[in-house]
Amino acid sequence: MHLNQFAAQAMLGSAKMVLESGAHPGALKDAVCSPGGTTIEMVVKAEEAGLRNAVIQAVEAAVAKSIEMNG
Repeated sequence: MHLNQFAAQAMLGSAKMVLESGAHPGALKDAVCSPGGTTIEMVVKAEEAGLRNAVIQAVEAAVAKSIEMNG
């Protein structure tokens, strides 16, 4: 599988789980990550790179812009 496809499938699967289950993303992470497995390796590297903070800031900016645009 190509790297872009792998990344897209991982994000799609994660998003679907959150939307369909209503569970907190952290709880889902704990449920699906095997110690030493590929998923937890990806999560650890994403956290080290600051992905969580970047996503939070991006979502907050988009919400603020939406509110600004829609008054």
